[in-house]
Amino acid sequence: MSKSNSDNPIRKVLGLGYWVQGFRCFPWMAVNFFLKDGLNVDPSTLQLLQNSANLPMVAKPLYGILSDAVYISGQHRIPYIAIGAFLQAVSWLPIALMPPSRISVFTISIYLLLSNLGASIAEVANDAIVAEAGKQPTSSKNSRASSSGELQAFVWVASSAGGILGNLLGGVAIDRFSPQAMFLFFGLLLSLQFFLTIIVRERSLNLPQSSMNAGINKQLSELAAVLKRPEIAYSIIWLAVSYSITPALTGTMFFYQTEHLKIESSVLGISKVFGQAALLLWGVIYNRHLKSIPSRKLISSIQVLMAVFMISDMLFVKGVYREMGVPDFIYVVLFSGLSEVLLFFKILPFSVLIALLCPPGCEGSLMAFVMSAIALAFIVSGCLGVALASYVGVTANDFSGLARGLIIQAVCTLLPLCCSWCIPDDIKAKDRRKDSKKQL
Repeated sequence: MSKSNSDNPIRKVLGLGYWVQGFRCFPWMAVNFFLKDGLNVDPSTLQLLQNSANLPMVAKPLYGILSDAVYISGQHRIPYIAIGAFLQAVSWLPIALMPPSRISVFTISIYLLLSNLGASIAEVANDAIVAEAGKQPTSSKNSRASSSGELQAFVWVASSAGGILGNLLGGVAIDRFSPQAMFLFFGLLLSLQFFLTIIVRERSLNLPQSSMNAGINKQLSELAAVLKRPEIAYSIIWLAVSYSITPALTGTMFFYQTEHLKIESSVLGISKVFGQAALLLWGVIYNRHLKSIPSRKLISSIQVLMAVFMISDMLFVKGVYREMGVPDFIYVVLFSGLSEVLLFFKILPFSVLIALLCPPGCEGSLMAFVMSAIALAFIVSGCLGVALASYVGVTANDFSGLARGLIIQAVCTLLPLCCSWCIPDDIKAKDRRKDSKKQL
């Protein structure tokens, strides 16, 4: 009974936090159209802006260390979630209320950077709570094993639910309201999250107690020691490389669908809803049926599936499906959204694996480092995508080389499978976690 009662506040805080995190796609859909139609940027510039805005995510280890070591009013998770919500609110509200004539590419880039700074701080604190809560002792012998990955799956579902609603509303709203009206709505939502968060007391979450005098230097040394463990270091390196080595063509595909195929924004919104629904379903399926599959086998299978979808996109661009009688908008709705989110499927089993490998007291720092590595990999992937688009000759008006670019993208996606041995099996991870406990 006590465990059930203690789970409720955690799930309320995390449910709201991850739902808002997923709903961020709502204003970002407006950003894409605002940049394309309002500021008249080209595909390469759009993709560079999308990826450069993620630079604050690279500093997540710093936020994790601060969250682990620096307490605010006796709390070290809830205040950081509130700070993150506040920074996001004060970034979206100004560009929502600013006269359009005063908004430039530079101006909106600064506010997007500030927004992602707030989002990354909040995500670090939320991820740390998930990792800490997963280490709580339980009265049942089997409940601990059964709860491994359960909270991760819950927040995954919450984030996906936010993404579904955000994309669904975004696809409809972009045709009926201005992008700035959508920015205003999201800014007000973040303000509400801020006020709801500051009234929560961290002790109600029943998180493990740790020393408030740990200090940043101690957290840095602990993080460095954890990262020296081969099973952790090799896993993180493999995940980062698997993302960074694959050129992202998201900006190019956005222009291809909207400018070349004339796909309506509502169709793109529905497509992204299908993708988010797939993410939600993935969290449920993983939690119920796939947790027992070794991480290496599961993550490698996802990598292969990503390459298959890229080949499918190439056939789509070549017009193969059109010749088979499948309209372009049908393919975009059913497959394009799923293709965009498929790369995130690896994060859920990987985060469960890292949580098992992570020693107590370093959860925030390590999970933040993992997310930072992923963010940096996405930036590298985006830059490679711009280079690839230039190499195959794709522009805002010429997409003749896009099919060749998608083939190269698929080949790059398969390359990391040569080093999949870097990912340990779940059984080994648990054994190592038990050993680390004994040493403590």
